[in-house]
Amino acid sequence: MADNSILTSTTGRTSLADSSIFDCKVTEISKENVFIGSASYVEEEMPQIETRMILVQEAGKQEELIKALKEIKVPFVKMESLEEFEGLDSPEFENVFVVTDFQDSVFNELHKTDYRIVGPPVILNCAQKGEPLPFSCRPLYCTSMMNLVLCFTGFRKKEELVRLVTLVHHMGGVIRKDFNSKVTHLVANCTQGEKFRIAVSLGTPIMKSEWIYKAWERRNEQDFSASVDDFKNEFKVPPFQDCILSFLGFSDEEKTNMEEMTKMQGGNCLPVGDERCTHLVVEENIVKELPFEPSKKLYVVKQEWFWGSIQMDARAGETMYLYEKANTPELKKSVSLLSLNTPNSNRKRRRLKETLAQLSRETDMSPFPPRKRPSAEHSLSIGSLLDISNTPESSINYGETPKSCTKSSKNSTPVPSKQSARWQVAKELYQTESNYVNILATIIQLFQVPLEEEGQRGGPILAPEEIKTIFGSIPDIFDVHMKIKDDLEDLIVNWDESKSIGDIFLKYSKDLVKTYPPFVNFFEMSKETIIKCEKQKPRFHAFLKINQAKPECGRQSLVELLIRPVQRLPSVALLLNDLRKHTAEENPDKGTLEKAIGSLKEVMTHINEDKRKTEAQKQIFDVVYEVDGCPANLLSSHRSLVQRVETISLGEHPCDRGEQVTLFLFNDCLEIARKRHKVIGTFRSPPGHTRPPASLKHVHLMPLSQIKKVLDIRETEDCHNAFALLVRPPTERANVLLSFQMTSEELPKENWLKMLCRHVANTICKADAENLIYSADPESFEVNTKDMDSTLSRASRAIKKTSKKVTRAFSFSKTPKRALRRALMTSQSSVEGRSPSSNDKHVMSRLSSTSSLAGIPSPSLISLPSFFERRSHTLSRSTTHLI
Repeated sequence: MADNSILTSTTGRTSLADSSIFDCKVTEISKENVFIGSASYVEEEMPQIETRMILVQEAGKQEELIKALKEIKVPFVKMESLEEFEGLDSPEFENVFVVTDFQDSVFNELHKTDYRIVGPPVILNCAQKGEPLPFSCRPLYCTSMMNLVLCFTGFRKKEELVRLVTLVHHMGGVIRKDFNSKVTHLVANCTQGEKFRIAVSLGTPIMKSEWIYKAWERRNEQDFSASVDDFKNEFKVPPFQDCILSFLGFSDEEKTNMEEMTKMQGGNCLPVGDERCTHLVVEENIVKELPFEPSKKLYVVKQEWFWGSIQMDARAGETMYLYEKANTPELKKSVSLLSLNTPNSNRKRRRLKETLAQLSRETDMSPFPPRKRPSAEHSLSIGSLLDISNTPESSINYGETPKSCTKSSKNSTPVPSKQSARWQVAKELYQTESNYVNILATIIQLFQVPLEEEGQRGGPILAPEEIKTIFGSIPDIFDVHMKIKDDLEDLIVNWDESKSIGDIFLKYSKDLVKTYPPFVNFFEMSKETIIKCEKQKPRFHAFLKINQAKPECGRQSLVELLIRPVQRLPSVALLLNDLRKHTAEENPDKGTLEKAIGSLKEVMTHINEDKRKTEAQKQIFDVVYEVDGCPANLLSSHRSLVQRVETISLGEHPCDRGEQVTLFLFNDCLEIARKRHKVIGTFRSPPGHTRPPASLKHVHLMPLSQIKKVLDIRETEDCHNAFALLVRPPTERANVLLSFQMTSEELPKENWLKMLCRHVANTICKADAENLIYSADPESFEVNTKDMDSTLSRASRAIKKTSKKVTRAFSFSKTPKRALRRALMTSQSSVEGRSPSSNDKHVMSRLSSTSSLAGIPSPSLISLPSFFERRSHTLSRSTTHLI
């Protein structure tokens, strides 16, 4: 390095200062001068040399330049030709030439004689900032690339490379032949080579040669810098420059979107199989085999390479994302379990029971993760935190997230010998809380922390304000629920019927009031920000694509994950209410649970109250009016109707085979109703308010948490459009199979099952809904749709219904509801508008004797366990009782 000191003359004038990086030769000469000077300093004092500026031709005519030289107190003279310099040269001065044109003959002559040359922008810039003039052994026209270190790759024409290097030197930049960590920018003419790969890995900006040319065009602008993002980003090498892409396995909509993104990022697209293609992007979850043998020059990559390149704003290395033929026989595990064909009916039923038991075992979630080896608990490194293998159920660690997330669960759980209903609901509460905490951790780990990370490749993906708007108080919510989960875990581990669960939620009620309203009230703004940024910022769109495809997210979008806090508190309130029902009156937790439910309701009154949609509530009221005997608790502020599906029952549950059943899917429950055989007439309503008679009869309102598996029955000659649900009540050990055939053609069965599984997963707070669907052969579960619409089948069902009606008519253990209803309606109409007569009083006395019937619970409100207990003889025949 040359000496960086400032030389000051005896007259107080500011001299030139060295602030540039010399090449090796200049450095060696400088070192020699330093040693010589230091040795001779003792003998005689070094004479002071004053710097003088010589304004050549047009430079001497610029008044602004002359004024700047006077301000920094540097002597100057004007010169029209080189011949005049002979009379101006003096050993007392170090001459620096100011030239306006670095391409004319005068500049070339001065440059050949190794004179120091600067451009007018250098002097103007130093005068404006009050800084000393920089020293440079090369001609320096401006400082727009000062402190930038450039490296070149991919340039085959020597003339072009020499021109670019010269311009960089004229703007104050430094050139390095080999790429190292000190290089600030790589100027690339291709997207291959070792330098390019290193620059991508280090996050070094990769620029086009136009960046240098455009910067030179703006050389006379005083405040211009070539490293400013707004200017630099226009000339970055796009990720897909020199790439021709084709896409395989994507939907038409997604393929169109990816093709548009390819063109935006500097690439081109061609159909699959075109020999000119450089890359084949494959949807690895869809494509199992390639339709052709790829050439050696063709890169066959996963879609993660595509989105990763856009996110990094540079072409990612293909070797990490090469597509390989999937060989996963474990995916067919469920199929092999369900494909049971044997002529023996008893053996068939035994196999059926084993199959359902297997599904049940796979469904039952242990409230605690399995015991880990001690070494496994300490084997996590910072580099593995964002690894694709981390799932919500795994031990999660973060860089800046709360320390509580690193706490592992207990390894053993004392299970009561006889599991009470209260313990079952408490266990479900802990399981859903644990799943919810894992989802919050996934949001923080996969989305918030990477977006807030400093030093991102290609610069920040989002602005800090946008990140704050999207995630809001999610970390605070995570902290509160992590504490709730830990307390619930300790309670379940040391279970006792007298332990208070309500105290846990009362303990954190103030924290819930503090953390939830800021997030829920601005959720719509968060959602809009995500949608806007995804449209306007390709890197953020790619970031979401990469992370949403990971197993931790269960293929859910960020918006779908962020809606979980909106749904969590109502879900907890329902579970606490269910827990209160199964708590004995003498248990001290009974009153505490009521207080906890009340506190949660107070929390929910602070949030999302004026944002509820009226249309969703109207749809629920329509269902209540259409379904006779529909439970009143279906009306809930947090509940919304998702889908209505028309089906036919294929088994004896929940209705007889062949009955028309309507399924109303809500976001947290499933209303099952059958078609009424005969409509009695309209109920009397207030004057001016009439409604059509109910066309459906309520069968059961089932929480989605009771659905353990959804079976997709394969299409055969005897079975079309069929599916089944494996249901297990929380207080029972029995599994029940409900089978249906879809009759509506508007909604495909595949879409319906995915929709159902998605909401089941949301209810139990699990991110991965695909594991709830199993494909099954109809023979394995004795399901068929054969002759469902035949005349003989309809006649058989009619005889069966008539037989049931006759049985009920002669039964003394059943309530004569229909007769009682007619009597009540008749008495109401007869006494309307007049005082009761003696006959009326007699009728009323007769009716009052039936007042005790009002205490009998309606069949429409019977719980699922008692509903199936009445059919225990059928369950034993269908072998659906499982432990």
